[in-house]
Amino acid sequence: MAAVPPPKPSLDAVTTIASDGSRVFLHPAGVTGRFVRARGIFAYALIVFYLALPWIPINGAPAVFLDIGGRRFHLFGATLAFQDAWLLFFLITGLAFTLFYVTAILGRVWCGWACPQTVFLEHVFRKIEIAIEGDSVQRRSLDQAPWSSSKLVKRIVKHGLFFAVSAGVAHLFLSYFVSLPELWSMMSTAPGEHWSAFVFVFIASGILYFNFAWFREQLCIVICPYGRLQSALIDDNSMVVAYDTERGEPRGKLGTTGAGACIDCNRCVQVCPTGIDIRQGLQIECIACTACIDACDEIMDRVHRPRGLVRYTSQVALSGKPTRWFRPRMILYTVLLVAGIGVASWALSTVHPAAMSVTRMVGAPFYLDTQGVRNQFMLRIVNKQTEAVRFVVEVDELPEGVVRSGFDGLVEVAPLGEIVQPLVLSQPRARYEGQFRFVVRVSDEKNTFKLSKEAEFVGPEAKLLHAFDAEPAGGKGRP
Repeated sequence: MAAVPPPKPSLDAVTTIASDGSRVFLHPAGVTGRFVRARGIFAYALIVFYLALPWIPINGAPAVFLDIGGRRFHLFGATLAFQDAWLLFFLITGLAFTLFYVTAILGRVWCGWACPQTVFLEHVFRKIEIAIEGDSVQRRSLDQAPWSSSKLVKRIVKHGLFFAVSAGVAHLFLSYFVSLPELWSMMSTAPGEHWSAFVFVFIASGILYFNFAWFREQLCIVICPYGRLQSALIDDNSMVVAYDTERGEPRGKLGTTGAGACIDCNRCVQVCPTGIDIRQGLQIECIACTACIDACDEIMDRVHRPRGLVRYTSQVALSGKPTRWFRPRMILYTVLLVAGIGVASWALSTVHPAAMSVTRMVGAPFYLDTQGVRNQFMLRIVNKQTEAVRFVVEVDELPEGVVRSGFDGLVEVAPLGEIVQPLVLSQPRARYEGQFRFVVRVSDEKNTFKLSKEAEFVGPEAKLLHAFDAEPAGGKGRP
């Protein structure tokens, strides 16, 4: 049976949806060129980077290790305790704003060059499919062909490899949270012993397989909101993949009198991973993969015409005007970006290799007996370092006569460990003058850093307590 080409792209409909509402599976043609080569090198570098992070030790921990169980976050040598998780706000919002900033300058370069969806689909799963089923024409023919032993074998091998790669990616993703040695230990035991991890990997593998084997470009077109945001993020000076209408129109085959540079070969449509026609203008389905640029340049070389009919440029440049790099939008974005970097840098400067907290023990806020007034606190010290550290605990700004107990001498905390002990403050009744505030200071043995927390000593009204104590023996008596 002859191969059936996809429907002709139209601005009034999504290319991957047929007129009867059914799904049209795209099989983009292969293309070579400078952009494809550069994009491939960058994509495989990203894949290697992603695969290598759990293997690279920095300061005794993987380069990226989000240890949820241990309440530690290891990021390229820096260790953040659970109390420092608020710093991730700057990381997440910083990455998002940087993406918006880059989009305002270079359009959807993220989608075509660095998005994991594009990187893995185009440079891993699509490569497997081509190796097993052939080029785009052969793949479309196989889709239309009746089931046979050859077709069945190809589909089984392809989908088997798809699921194996999906499972591998899911396992590696899990290692970011449990570490590779722990992951291997889980894989070496029965699933029931680590059922939550097993269920996670099983579901994640299924989702990845479904996405890369079937859903594919629909994630970019239907689910991902980034394409719809581009109209708000870019302007006429932003760099986008665009077709030079002035030079290309009217289209016509070679030898047609009065025709423009476009020979209407549809090669740009055949190589597009989302099935659009770039000649219809910028569309939300365009992921700026630049495949159409290389395809058009290849055709221009063959017909001995200048390259650049489809190129990476701005709408302003297409109209013959210079692209404005410094414009109000970019100035505002730059100011906000610099401000964000400044605030994030200040926030990071407040992070120390240890953390502490002082909390009042559960129960009565204070205790009163014949000896005096007593307050009981719990002091928690967290060691964020990968080696044991001995800490010095000091209590400052105490009134005269206050007796401290707990945390006497040096306190050693294990690597990435913590210690919680009571800290008791007592003041004799005769010297009690009411509530006061004090400061607990914790430093390492070498005094390279110092942490402090302010707390409050509470008790009864001093005048009432002393008046009560001054009553004669025949009075109510002291407690």
